[in-house]
Amino acid sequence: METKDRFLNCPTQSFFLFGPRGTGKSTWLKTRMPDALLVDLLEPAVSYQLRARPAFLRELLDGDPRVRTVVIDEIQRVPTLLTVVHQLMEEKRGVRFVMTGSSSRKLKREGVDLLAGRALLVNCHPFLATELGTDFSLDQALTVGMLPVALASDDPAAVLKAYLALYMREEVQMEGLVRNLDGFARFLEAVSFSHASLLSISDVSRECAVSRTTVEGYVSILEDLLVAARLPVFGKRAKRQLVGHDKFYLFDAGVYRALRPKGPLDRPEEIDGAALEGLVFQHLRGWNDYSGAPNALSFWRTQGGLEVDFVVYGEAGMAAVEVKNSTKVSAGDLRGMKAFAADYPEARRFLLYRGRERFLRDGVLCVPCEEFLKNLRPGQPIAEP
Repeated sequence: METKDRFLNCPTQSFFLFGPRGTGKSTWLKTRMPDALLVDLLEPAVSYQLRARPAFLRELLDGDPRVRTVVIDEIQRVPTLLTVVHQLMEEKRGVRFVMTGSSSRKLKREGVDLLAGRALLVNCHPFLATELGTDFSLDQALTVGMLPVALASDDPAAVLKAYLALYMREEVQMEGLVRNLDGFARFLEAVSFSHASLLSISDVSRECAVSRTTVEGYVSILEDLLVAARLPVFGKRAKRQLVGHDKFYLFDAGVYRALRPKGPLDRPEEIDGAALEGLVFQHLRGWNDYSGAPNALSFWRTQGGLEVDFVVYGEAGMAAVEVKNSTKVSAGDLRGMKAFAADYPEARRFLLYRGRERFLRDGVLCVPCEEFLKNLRPGQPIAEP
């Protein structure tokens, strides 16, 4: 696959670039900063040397006064480097430091706050449909996801399986995040059933036969590794009794497909529906981050089961988005939207489905999902044609 332009913002000052492995952070930086001094902490020799002597980073810069940008790839591998980076930012005002990371766990524990205010935070996501342009296919995205590392491969399914093994081995086992790797593997399968659903820690605990406290810790690990996120319920000026659980999403539809066990008792339409909702979630999340994160993302669900999949709330207004994995829109598909509209009449309302027509029904704009994703462009309102 040819190199694609990304919506990532490139600050002129120092910044952290966070994102899961395989989202294209290193490729983007090499394209945008070809003359930067690269410190690749995935290289064992480089990582070992800087663990032993973090001050060697200073020597590298002193050895070439022409350097104006330093890229430190996978900074969480040697978090003690942040102390040296902080000192160098004070001393070398003309040098920009760009630090990538695929895990925030060690940094949160060992010193990201050290650079608070001195380095911006930028998030990198899987491809958006608008980044792929004419290469985007909804069917392909629902099958193999939107990870650049998978889409660039002749065998995306094999890459996704290897991807999961890589995280298990390098990010979980090698970093000592989990003592019981077998229990964690069972947890990964069990929690995949919660993708695009309410997250019940107790249910997942029962399924994978580990304690509730341990499962809560495992979910936090996935969040720190940037491969999962929880979506809170929208409760502003609530007029009804709402559910108390968050919803859970893996960060990419292809990763969900690779992780989710399949058998004769699993309905394909159930898996496809979760994949579609997850794909919309990852697009909304990327769109919001690349727009400067002006909105809060959440969902709405009453105790009685009325639900809206996504609520986008910010200074520019409020939008409600429902996702249906069907080619037609029925009256029942609009029940949640009608209830939400009664409580929040100011919200714009959208229903995404697998059909081809764009039409307005009962105040809800029904849009083909593929069209919606192709028009979701950072900095522009939702569902603009």
